Amino acid sequence: MKHTLAPALLAISLSLGSLLTAVPSQAQEAVVAVPDAEALFTSPDPQLNANKQVALGIVRDLLEANHWDKADQYLTERYLQHNPNAASGRAGVVAYFTQVLKREPSPIPEKMKTPIAFVTAEGDLVTVGYVREVKDEKDPSKNYTTTWFDTWRIKDGKADEHWDPATKD
Repeated sequence: MKHTLAPALLAISLSLGSLLTAVPSQAQEAVVAVPDAEALFTSPDPQLNANKQVALGIVRDLLEANHWDKADQYLTERYLQHNPNAASGRAGVVAYFTQVLKREPSPIPEKMKTPIAFVTAEGDLVTVGYVREVKDEKDPSKNYTTTWFDTWRIKDGKADEHWDPATKD
């Protein structure tokens, strides 16, 4: 008995293989920052606006300017932390940035310098997407962009829970 299906399957496999090799293995659009990041931290909805303003304070005052002495304005005392490098609780995250990372305060900027790609708010959650530039491991003379994010659950006007894509240091 003659197998007529085998040549057809071979032809299909070769066609698919040539299609896959024609597509670049690493195509990417650069992640870019918006020109007015502060505008992303507003909403016509009063509750979403208030939640976004908490996130703005965290990004600008705490993460960018390192004024961890203001943490009680933005973080609940219980602050649940899903980053594996910092302990839960406001005291734990403050200790992480001030004692472990040894971040020193700088002037709080009028306009943020942190490159922000997007801010999304829904219900009690606010997500901030940052432009992250990374050295290309295959070609150390080159960098590429990707996205980092922080998500906070806002409760009673303060961040009560936090997620990001961090892995253990």
